[in-house]
Amino acid sequence: MLQCLLRSSTTVITLSRSLFIPTNSSPFLLFHSSSNDPPHEQKRPCSSPPPIASPTRVLKLISAQSDPLLAKEIFDFASTQPGFRHSYSSFLVLILKLGRSKHFSLVDDLLVRLKSDQYPVTPTLFTYLIKIYAEADLPEKALKVFYRMLEFNIKPLPRQLNRILELLVSHRNFVMPAFDLFKSAHKYGVFPNTKSYNILMGAFCLNGDLSIAYKLFNKMFERDVEPDVESYRILMQGLCRKSQVNTAVDLLEDMLNKGFVPDSLSYTTLLNSLCRKKKLREAYKLLCRMKVKGCNPDIVHYNTVILGFCREGRAMDAVKVLDDMPSNGCLPNLVSYRTLVGGLCDQGMFDEAKKFTEEMLSKGFSPHFSVSHALIKGLCNVGKIDAATEALGEMLKYREVPHIDTWVMIVPTICEDYETERMEEIVEEVLKVEIKRDTRIVEAGIGLEDYLIRKIRSRSNRP
Repeated sequence: MLQCLLRSSTTVITLSRSLFIPTNSSPFLLFHSSSNDPPHEQKRPCSSPPPIASPTRVLKLISAQSDPLLAKEIFDFASTQPGFRHSYSSFLVLILKLGRSKHFSLVDDLLVRLKSDQYPVTPTLFTYLIKIYAEADLPEKALKVFYRMLEFNIKPLPRQLNRILELLVSHRNFVMPAFDLFKSAHKYGVFPNTKSYNILMGAFCLNGDLSIAYKLFNKMFERDVEPDVESYRILMQGLCRKSQVNTAVDLLEDMLNKGFVPDSLSYTTLLNSLCRKKKLREAYKLLCRMKVKGCNPDIVHYNTVILGFCREGRAMDAVKVLDDMPSNGCLPNLVSYRTLVGGLCDQGMFDEAKKFTEEMLSKGFSPHFSVSHALIKGLCNVGKIDAATEALGEMLKYREVPHIDTWVMIVPTICEDYETERMEEIVEEVLKVEIKRDTRIVEAGIGLEDYLIRKIRSRSNRP
């Protein structure tokens, strides 16, 4: 360790001398390189030796170092020279280097020195510090930055306050310190804005303290702070988490009456909550109103309602929702079809499910194996073997390979109900997709073998 320190010090001194005092130039020329006088007219003063280099040169050297500790040694080395005073920029660059490398105690030392040497400090330094502590996830240090700014006679900006609040509320045990800072900020001339309120409201909603969030919301109007769309959405989400969906819908109406246009996420929150509370009629009405109120429903909104209807055994209502989509400029996606086909199968509506499966395949969407299996199994169970084989054929046509469970179920059924000629046609189609020895049709063959053995034994036992 000692050798490393010595080598580091030697490097600093050598590097400093080579850059500050080149062998072919006099130190005097370097120290006063900014002078307008020609070099041959400059005269070295007799009173005191010049500083080792200008602050600008030291700044360049510190900025060039990738190792923050080496940059700090250069900074300290320059500080020992008689009459030398660092520029504020050198402090700023070094603090950033040390902060990003998490040498926080050295950062604190430099801040103390800035204060004691009475440097004029800009708010930018503290913006960087807040960012550094946020990236390091150090809420307590970020909180101290606010009060450190006051020590330097700098009034924190609202955006700096908000960044500190965001970091604080991301930790459950710092929510109340954040609230205390929020409430006391005005004493220091910092007035929370809409975003400040939103940050605290969101934190209290997540913690289940809905009453405090509501009080903050109402305080905004008292203090002439105008809420925005996010303010309303935060409260709606909090209400929905508490299963107070009717109150959330009333808040939406209040929002609309005040001229706000709810964003997509606000509607998603309400639709999802209405569907979970089995208020499907209200959810569908809200979906239809969205476009009129200035927010076009997107695929997430439609899929939320489709899922709601299917979950409650109302698949045909889900079909109506899916049919409405193109006229509103939104096309069904994979989730739409999978949800609908699964819902139709659950209700035993296999012909409709088969129709939408074929439509899904024709549009390039792949059905999940559980959906296709439910469809084929359902058709077989109700004796619709032709429809089941057609569904299987459609899947093979689009090179979709059924799951092993589907093969095990349908192959014995086909063997029992079809003649050899028809079986050959089906096998040919299968082999176009299942052509490798280790594919699922080989596994299905094991199940088929067991089936045939049982069939032969049952025949041999007949009188």
